[in-house]
Amino acid sequence: MNKKLLFIPLVLFLALVVMFMVQLSRNAAGDDPTKLESVLVGKPVPAFKLEDLFEPGKEYQQTIFKGQPLLLNVWATWCPTCYAEHQYLNVLAKQGVKIIGLNYKDQRPKAINWLKELGNPYMISLFDGNGMLGMDLGVYGAPETFLIDANGIIRYRHVGDVNPENWNKTLEPLYKKLQAEAKNNNTQAEAKAS
Repeated sequence: MNKKLLFIPLVLFLALVVMFMVQLSRNAAGDDPTKLESVLVGKPVPAFKLEDLFEPGKEYQQTIFKGQPLLLNVWATWCPTCYAEHQYLNVLAKQGVKIIGLNYKDQRPKAINWLKELGNPYMISLFDGNGMLGMDLGVYGAPETFLIDANGIIRYRHVGDVNPENWNKTLEPLYKKLQAEAKNNNTQAEAKAS
């Protein structure tokens, strides 16, 4: 037997140790493990045709994401973190934050009962029973929230629950910036038209 082959397990083990140490140092340096980059940031919401959660047969397309900045919240009844975040989404909706819900890989009756019992923060509730739009968005699991500008462009992706801390620190400043941009663009368009 070749003596060099005996060193292969040792080399593999050392490579794993180095990768582990690099990841630990990244987390210690303040990298946020819940922030997953998305190849879709800066791109339009993928094309889709999905039914309304409450009204089967009523379909929506990606044009619903145009006109005003909003959040796209991916959620499911099987997701305990979604349950924890839901009350805060109701608070945001009452404050005027525009949210579209994407019910992801769920059962329609359970999802409808959830919203009837816990309140419905969504302007529109999309039903993605087979998870195809979620897959196109690169969703790893629920909850995930995408910040979308008035042109239907994904500007930010948040993995995990939306809560007062991450809303105040990250999401709200971005949301307000997109609102200001949309207002400025509308004012310029009106000025050109007159």
